Amino acid sequence: MAATGQEKTVSDYIVHHLTNLTYGKLPEGFDRYDGHTVGAGGEWAFAHGADEIAAMGFNAVHVDSLAWSIGLGVIFCALFRWVAVRASAETPSGLVNFIEMVVEFIDNQVKDTFHGQNKLVAPLALTIFVWVFLMNLMDLIPVDVVPELMVLAGIEYQKIVPSTDPNITMGMAVGVFILMLYYSIKVKGFGFAKELALNPFNHWVFIPVNLFMEIVGLLAKPFSLGLRLFGNMYAGEMIFILIAALFGAGILWVLPASLLQIGWAIFHILVITLQAFIFMVLTIVYLSMAHEDH
Repeated sequence: MAATGQEKTVSDYIVHHLTNLTYGKLPEGFDRYDGHTVGAGGEWAFAHGADEIAAMGFNAVHVDSLAWSIGLGVIFCALFRWVAVRASAETPSGLVNFIEMVVEFIDNQVKDTFHGQNKLVAPLALTIFVWVFLMNLMDLIPVDVVPELMVLAGIEYQKIVPSTDPNITMGMAVGVFILMLYYSIKVKGFGFAKELALNPFNHWVFIPVNLFMEIVGLLAKPFSLGLRLFGNMYAGEMIFILIAALFGAGILWVLPASLLQIGWAIFHILVITLQAFIFMVLTIVYLSMAHEDH
């Protein structure tokens, strides 16, 4: 599976499916895949292969992850806007009823978990749950469909599950972390610094120990939030790819691979929903902790 049409090994197949469509700046003097050398000042281009992606370093953007995540966000906004316009006092039905059930479910979770006063938390929780769920849901699309269509269109790489990209999951986690710090300072003021310095040992002698433990615990929150989602979804995508690779092992593997694909997809419906729920609940919990002023 490649734009060149050459035969690929299973390893090449897996690497191809796990490579993002990357756009970035190649350094001066770099030898590209087509034989030409990057001139003075570097060159902005789409990467072809892992060596070019590595050479780009931080001067690179995962175009596919950004495009799919933004597109799914637009779909989420448009869908909920469409439902909101059609909502009425009468008994809802169909999609309107389902969306109202989701909104009520999220609202109850916020009421049970968040104990402060903040009108941002419920809409944020709803956005996170639905957006992460939609990103995870892309994992149920057969792994070869979109990449093969993109290859026909001249685009070599395409990952369609944004939550399998740590840049996306960690970006969301950092956003939650910034909100945590903002509300911790806004609600607690100087009390936030005291909380870091005098907890758990309430004595000035232990301030260095307290600061070390509290700061490590504070920084662990966004890392655990983002990496948990990424790790689970990446593992699920890898299993889908490995199962898909079985179809090329011979006609005897077609039926077992089909059964495995269906079984894993059914189980994965639970995984994608659970991961969206966990990300949402932890966000509510962290913001609730930021509003607790002891």
